[in-house]
Amino acid sequence: MDLYSQFPPEGGLLQISENSDFVVRKVNNHFHTPYSFSAFTEMSQVLQMAEEEGISVLGINDFYTMAGYEEFAKLCARHKKFPLFNIEFMGLLRKEQENGTRVNDPNNPGRTYFCGKGLDYPPNLGGTSLEKLTNVRAESEKQTKVMVEKAADHLHQADPQLKLDYESILNKHTKGMVRERHIAKAIRILLEQKYKDADLRKAKLNKIYGNRKSSVDLNDAASLEGEIRSVLLKSGGPAFVKEDPHAFLDISEVIKIILDAGGIPCYPVLLDDKDGNFTKFEENMERLYERLISLKVFSLELIPGRNHSKFLKPFVEFFDKKGFVITFGTEHNTPALEPLTVRSADAPLDDYLCRVSYKGACVIAAHQYLRSKGRIGYVDQNGIPVNEMDRFVRTGNAVISYFTSGKVL
Repeated sequence: MDLYSQFPPEGGLLQISENSDFVVRKVNNHFHTPYSFSAFTEMSQVLQMAEEEGISVLGINDFYTMAGYEEFAKLCARHKKFPLFNIEFMGLLRKEQENGTRVNDPNNPGRTYFCGKGLDYPPNLGGTSLEKLTNVRAESEKQTKVMVEKAADHLHQADPQLKLDYESILNKHTKGMVRERHIAKAIRILLEQKYKDADLRKAKLNKIYGNRKSSVDLNDAASLEGEIRSVLLKSGGPAFVKEDPHAFLDISEVIKIILDAGGIPCYPVLLDDKDGNFTKFEENMERLYERLISLKVFSLELIPGRNHSKFLKPFVEFFDKKGFVITFGTEHNTPALEPLTVRSADAPLDDYLCRVSYKGACVIAAHQYLRSKGRIGYVDQNGIPVNEMDRFVRTGNAVISYFTSGKVL
């Protein structure tokens, strides 16, 4: 599916844009789908919610996979929502790991979530980078297979009627990739199917927990899955499996894969936690800026729903002035189905933050469009910005306007 075959050339797009007002559109540039793990049961649910909430630009952001791109692109065209094609990795910053610095994983020094924004569509990744992506995904799946085996043994000991296996989870609950959260979901559903009576189900769950009482409402699927994951699958739990170091690429390798896939390397910021604390890597903005520049990273993304506005806005202002491409999202990487509209933990986004979010989306949209035409995007093959941001904002706005007008079928 060529999304851009019906577009006029860039000059024609800019002429269209110059004759119309610059309207800041609602964006969500980071959500996961059933192709990794998601609160959404189907991709179509994302588009329906975007329709209801007036969101014009959407960014798919699954772990280790581009498998959802085609379905996403077709649905976006049908619903007149502009699609941004992203991907997410878990990698390592070795220097930070060695000195015990927590990056954007608050529990594991050096562990770093990292995104690629505006990848080529259709995907054209090949060679060594495709091999590395395939291998790291295989290592991740190897860990979850062992975790399923351990969980199955533990459940069987609690009650021989409880049968769990990897293939059934893969086929019933995923679109090709089993993750830890899928295992927790499968266990919850298995318990509900086997024990219709709520009191009996709670008693069995307590036994599975090693006679520890469940503290959540069994009718709250999201909370129950979170508890199952915490008690059984996390460190100290009977089905915990330590991650193999081979499952984590160095961030320099992750960046190379993203660039080879046509994307823009992007650091996803954790920022403040519920107690107002920061990781050491992020606690000083000037120091963070210098480290990101040393990694040749010029794009940031935040999930404002976990940040207080008193921290969010000054952080965005600092990096906006530094010329970073900045976008926001909601993640939706838990069972809890929240709105798609991005907001901070304590307030809606103000006009400034909405404008920054849309400008970032415009840059990525222009990057995707120009690369589809065989031209250089916002960054070069080394990840260095080589194009003027203001021009890319104008071009991207024109691309989004043209697409969402319904002229692309």
